[in-house]
Amino acid sequence: MAEAVQHSIGTGEHLAVQAGTGTGKSLAYLVPAIRHAVAEHTTVVVSTATIALQRQLVDRDLPRLADALADALGRRPTFAILKGRRNYLCLNRVHGNAPEEPDEGALFDAFAASALERQIKRLQEWSTETETGDRDELVPGVTDQAWRQLSVTAKECLGVHRCPVGVDCFAERARAEAGRADIVVTNHALLAIDALDDRPVLPEHDVVLVDEAHDLVDRVTSAATGELAATAVRLAARRCGRAIDEETADRLAEASEGLDLVLQTATPGRLEELPQDLGGALTAVRDSAWACINALGPERKEDTEGNTARKLAHAITEEVHDTAVRLLEAFDDEKQLEVVWISSDPNRPPTIRIAPIGVGGLLRERLFGQRTTVLTSATLALGGSFDTLARQWGLPAQQRSQPVAGMATAKEAPSDTGGLKWTGLDVGSPFEHQRSGILYIARHLPPPGRDGLPPEYLDELTELVQSAGGRTLGLFSSMRAAKQASEELRKRLSTPVLCQGEDTTALLVRQFAEDPATSLFGTLSLWQGVDVPGDSLQLVVMDRIPFPRPDDPLASARQKAVSEHGGNGFLTVAGTHAALLLAQGAGRLLRAPNDRGVIAVLDPRLATARYSGFLRSSLPPFWTTHDPKVVRGALQRLTGTA
Repeated sequence: MAEAVQHSIGTGEHLAVQAGTGTGKSLAYLVPAIRHAVAEHTTVVVSTATIALQRQLVDRDLPRLADALADALGRRPTFAILKGRRNYLCLNRVHGNAPEEPDEGALFDAFAASALERQIKRLQEWSTETETGDRDELVPGVTDQAWRQLSVTAKECLGVHRCPVGVDCFAERARAEAGRADIVVTNHALLAIDALDDRPVLPEHDVVLVDEAHDLVDRVTSAATGELAATAVRLAARRCGRAIDEETADRLAEASEGLDLVLQTATPGRLEELPQDLGGALTAVRDSAWACINALGPERKEDTEGNTARKLAHAITEEVHDTAVRLLEAFDDEKQLEVVWISSDPNRPPTIRIAPIGVGGLLRERLFGQRTTVLTSATLALGGSFDTLARQWGLPAQQRSQPVAGMATAKEAPSDTGGLKWTGLDVGSPFEHQRSGILYIARHLPPPGRDGLPPEYLDELTELVQSAGGRTLGLFSSMRAAKQASEELRKRLSTPVLCQGEDTTALLVRQFAEDPATSLFGTLSLWQGVDVPGDSLQLVVMDRIPFPRPDDPLASARQKAVSEHGGNGFLTVAGTHAALLLAQGAGRLLRAPNDRGVIAVLDPRLATARYSGFLRSSLPPFWTTHDPKVVRGALQRLTGTA
């Protein structure tokens, strides 16, 4: 893998590498990346999807490599971590150079208001102790409401030269450190923002290494998703009210009430066309927001507090205006390149959202078209091919190119006819899956229903966990199913069962890892985020194939778009989503060389449906059985030797 990454950096040819758990893939891409950065006096960006991997790279892998490679390179390579501005304390706001913005809920709740006050005071005290101002280093943390009081987005920031404390700014110091570093570790969201925005947020770089690349499309889609709720419009009006004439700000407040009225009575779901009342409400928001932006005018020198208030008002009002414009224009476009839907989540106001149907064009133009990119993950080859994900990334069908021998540089001369070139590489796994694991598909069970787990599933699950003596990670397609299984099995089993949501996920995973008799049940984040090697995890149970919900607005729109172009929309969208999660879930089982165990899928469609071959070929090559007696016997033998 290291040789392939080195070749990719040298030729400019993009690379996708599937590398299983335990292959040491971070070392395989970091060594050639560090060598390139030091030799060429440039910066290489490493992007990850999770904080856990960022911490592993910055706290463990990069310090070790910096020490190990220093003599060979002639100096110790440097590295830094860079996050979005919202992740750092804003000293301008800490020092009181901005109006206070009490949370709407706290305005009418004395207890909530005092709790918020205590947290803000704690943040102010922490600001004098911290060297980084990085939210992740504050333990224990504070609520989002408290953090928002003392942080700003990039658009809300006054700028280092206008800010009275710009010289000491935590975010600017992090950016400056990143600009001097050989390796900059960031996340997919910031990588997406860097690609979407004309103003770069990452240091200049010519190589990007995307780890956890199976998550790239979802993270870029999230970054490109706009949303509008009446609460955001009200906040914009309130901020504008401090900086402009009352009449203009009141128009925006009235527009927020109109939008609220329409969204409260609207039916949640995808919009095929724009209802007249919603169109009118969005037009009112757009026009009144534009009037406020004009009234705000330019910043004035020497007026720090006024400029801060104006900047805060301008940032949110511009976002409200631009999102309203985008929503209105989405229905003018005959090609319907964006999906619009109304969501109504518990404890949140109804919101209208907009997202691109695909991000392949964006990635092709702004990522692959501008710098050499290496994508890696334990799960990239779906259905036995890299092309499934490559299409989502905007890359053409797989192709290879050979470097030209004898050239001064391995890079090919530019050509008007040349397209994007990339190579797919599967470096395998250190595990012998057929000897170490069993894939058990409960073919005899009925297909899953919509009304919770069928009784047969609960009986099967009970027998499996009993045979394993606990040691079970239960991965469920919904929180409702995870809770149902937890409650029922606690009545039937003598071993402990933990359920996600009963405490922090990190604490639950630690309890699960420390006591082999314990089982842990949960949903989406456990499918990808659990690393428990050893005897505590010998059985992974999945209740059903994790297809997206049929009413998921983005997935259904993408399926429809593929089908209209003659493709198999279900397999391309829902099948790919399910294959990724199945492979990620199965990846929880074998985490160390001596690990053994069973992957049990209760959904019989993995054995019987016409798409089952595609899904199974996305999984590691475990020995497969449909016989419950065989799998229970195997688990009992494992428990006896554990």
